[in-house]
Amino acid sequence: MYKYFLKRIFDLMLALIALPFFLIILLIIGPIIYFQDRGSIFYNAPRLGKDGKVFKMYKFRSMKMNALDLRNEDGSTFNSEDDPRLTKIGKFIRKTSLDETPQLLNIIKGDMSIIGPRPDLPEFIDVFTDYERRKLNVRPGITGYNQAYFRNSNTLKDKFSNDVYYVESVSLLLDLKIFFRTVFGVLKRENVYISNENERSKNIL
Repeated sequence: MYKYFLKRIFDLMLALIALPFFLIILLIIGPIIYFQDRGSIFYNAPRLGKDGKVFKMYKFRSMKMNALDLRNEDGSTFNSEDDPRLTKIGKFIRKTSLDETPQLLNIIKGDMSIIGPRPDLPEFIDVFTDYERRKLNVRPGITGYNQAYFRNSNTLKDKFSNDVYYVESVSLLLDLKIFFRTVFGVLKRENVYISNENERSKNIL
């Protein structure tokens, strides 16, 4: 009942309640992003959604225009506090997770949920094992089990495994735990950036 019906109702209600706060953030952050390098405010990233459908995920742009696409050895996105591709405001919105707030629009459109596996790049559809594909059985989320308990500190394969664990365990109680754990982690700014590959393997389920 919750997984297939109530979860979507709660998503819509909370997204609509939060929408005015997003508009305030947009009015403040948007001009700063633009005037730092005269570039676009938003970064529209193609991502895998429910059942493998590709959609455009909205984010505030945190990198300089036409920045190179850097990846780690496992194919995950390179993420470092000293990344020269980040703008000054980009470092701030990354640390505070404000860059993710435009995804409220994705929730309203039905592409995403508040809680769920973080959406992957479209090319990952050919990387998933049959087991890992189960993460596509639900809408991806602004935050999820990985982000709440590990942020950016585990390996890509561990993330996939954790995502499937979430999909098979979805409940209102689990979503509430993830939500409040995420808020706590954002306030503490834990594991926002990864400095080396060893740190990615510190935490295990």
